[in-house]
Amino acid sequence: MATAPHERHRDAERTQAEILDAATQEFAEHGYSGARVDVIATKTRTTKRMLYYYFESKAGLYTAVLERAYAGIRESEQELDVEELDPVAAIRRLAELTFDHHESHPDYVRLVMIENIHRAEHLEESESIANLNMPAIEIIGRILERGRAEGVFHRSADAIDVHMLISSFCIFRVANRHTFGALFGRDLMAPEQRTHYRTMLGDMIVDYLRASEG
Repeated sequence: MATAPHERHRDAERTQAEILDAATQEFAEHGYSGARVDVIATKTRTTKRMLYYYFESKAGLYTAVLERAYAGIRESEQELDVEELDPVAAIRRLAELTFDHHESHPDYVRLVMIENIHRAEHLEESESIANLNMPAIEIIGRILERGRAEGVFHRSADAIDVHMLISSFCIFRVANRHTFGALFGRDLMAPEQRTHYRTMLGDMIVDYLRASEG
């Protein structure tokens, strides 16, 4: 009997995880406005009442999906030991990690696009997302400081600007795959192009930081 509360807690965590999995797919596919809570409930063999018990509302569920999506990439960055790498290798590795993550998590990219359509109104309500992003900027900042101190980076680049450059390339490749392919006949996600684009990203960031200003 002593283990019963622990088992109930574990069951609740598993149920919430299953709900978030289904909700991620539903929101990524249909957007916030088009997603239906009853569909999510059906996919998880639960009820709308249970979803609202855990997440309070559709907006609460969507915000929880966003928080988990952002936490995924931030956790990967935190696990990366860039302090043992020289600055050039470190910034390239961080760029490659973002490239790999966005490629393997297209739902994350779709959620970012959808939240931009809603002018980040849900994201701005989440304190946890804002707190999650700061360590990522700090990691880049430390790499840039080491690179300038060692004389390999000549540009006094801002960590947020570098984060933007990396993210813009990685998000464009996934988000614009179909329109780019229709216009130019090239699949940005084609396996035979992967190494080319992954290397291009690293070269772009390193060359930008190595270049002298003025």
